[in-house]
Amino acid sequence: MDWQTEAEKRRDQIIEELQSLIAIPSVLSEDATPEAPFGTEVKRALQWFMDKGQERGYRVKNVANVAAHLEIGEGEELLGILGHVDVVPAGAGWTKEPFGGEVEGGNLYGRGSIDDKGPTIAAWTALNMVKEAGFEFDKRIRLIIGTDEESGFRCVDRYFETEEMPTIAFAPDADFPIINAEKGIASLVFSKKEWTQPDALQSFASGKRTNMVPDLAEAIVDGSLADWQAQFDEFCSKHKVAGTCEQMQEGVKLAVHGKSAHAMEPDDGVNAGILLAVFLKGQLAGDGKEFTAFVADNFYNDSRGRRFVLDYTDDISGDTTFNAGILKFEQDKLATVEVSMRYSISYPFEEKMADAKTDAFSMEIRSNSTPHYVDENDPFIRTLQNAYEKQTGNTADLLSIGGGTYARVLQKGVAFGMLFPGEKDVAHQADEFVDIDNLIKATAIYAEAIYQLACKKSGDV
Repeated sequence: MDWQTEAEKRRDQIIEELQSLIAIPSVLSEDATPEAPFGTEVKRALQWFMDKGQERGYRVKNVANVAAHLEIGEGEELLGILGHVDVVPAGAGWTKEPFGGEVEGGNLYGRGSIDDKGPTIAAWTALNMVKEAGFEFDKRIRLIIGTDEESGFRCVDRYFETEEMPTIAFAPDADFPIINAEKGIASLVFSKKEWTQPDALQSFASGKRTNMVPDLAEAIVDGSLADWQAQFDEFCSKHKVAGTCEQMQEGVKLAVHGKSAHAMEPDDGVNAGILLAVFLKGQLAGDGKEFTAFVADNFYNDSRGRRFVLDYTDDISGDTTFNAGILKFEQDKLATVEVSMRYSISYPFEEKMADAKTDAFSMEIRSNSTPHYVDENDPFIRTLQNAYEKQTGNTADLLSIGGGTYARVLQKGVAFGMLFPGEKDVAHQADEFVDIDNLIKATAIYAEAIYQLACKKSGDV
């Protein structure tokens, strides 16, 4: 079967469906109800897929309004394909409408276009292609749709409380060829609540999610513009970032604009919170100085945790990384730095945590998702490699990532596309986009994989 040709026939439909899904601003919100636990827009995106499944004759199940599956096929074994419809906040710096789905220069722009609405649409289309080709399935196949991948995986945790674990599964939510190793992900919170020497820093805030490099940081400080403007402008110029200095009724508001990026590699972004802390460290003399010095001394030019003595690397998965994603300080109140730590496959977690050096701040391990690994010689891996190589003509090397996909909740699962080798990763960034030609190519690869993994072949008994 020429899956590439079949995918090309559906190009317009793929674009239209992705634009329709991107138009739903499915960001985690506070308007939670039993019918919409993560917000009405997130639920609307989930309902979009359930409606599509019912229209096309799939067996559709809503699981507690936090996940759903669309099932087809027969058999004891279950192939799972796990995608998600929730997205991170749009953030600043867009030149396109974040939820507009604009097509330009062969790309389709919008929050979620590459993470993970575009890849999920590719997998959905691929499943329909195999179904419509008339092949007989020898496994059941479930397209499982989650709604909280960006904020803690509560959706799939709840899903697998009552639903069957797939025999094998893949998540179209990372890179091609195949990711068989995912680093551990721990949420660390550094905090201090005993403050005794107030200074000019009234408040400091940067970041909304630990899995994003914060692109904006703001602080309120005592004084007038004349006290701060010149040295702040000089600092921003030196570090080549945009900054504003504004007189407010309560003092002066300083703002630094950085560059967002995924937390799995903080060095791909410019952390606005860390830079503002570096500036303020040299301007303060009390509690504010202690807070900003903690941030600056431990995170500036060090995303590997060296100053905490938490750094580590291995040959399977590379460096352990630390992203200071949420930074908060209010005079005379609890100050916190929330960090997303992506640690190597062989990281001696308990030993390293016990020996961490955190100065006067306490460290809490708020959550910990252990590393995930599937052996390179597993027949499942070999089949996916064959599908990728057949459709691309390229070698299907195995990869390790610092990002977390749904693969880590599976007994035997991997991340499988859809970012191609050498392709720019714009997930969680302004002007996120998907290359439409690659979206079509990924659809063909997924169809080949589904066919090889779950269909009876000529000569099968």
